[in-house]
Amino acid sequence: MPELSRFYGIVVQMYFEDHSPPHFHALYAGQRAVIDIETLALIEGQLPARARGMVVEWATLHEEELREAFRRAESMEAPPKIAPLL
Repeated sequence: MPELSRFYGIVVQMYFEDHSPPHFHALYAGQRAVIDIETLALIEGQLPARARGMVVEWATLHEEELREAFRRAESMEAPPKIAPLL
């Protein structure tokens, strides 16, 4: 699974040929969440509130890049890295 970004102990990844809706996976402290790119709603899993807030902030800043990354991963192309939350 390609890693898109890493910040504050959070790892953001995408699977190749993943299903709709467009989404990404966030991992933090042994927990995993799947986040919808369009709505930033939690599809499944959970993260601590602070980590989830940082993931949503990061995703808001990189919505277009996430859409493109999902499109590429869906086509079995390596998605580009996305800058971390600073």
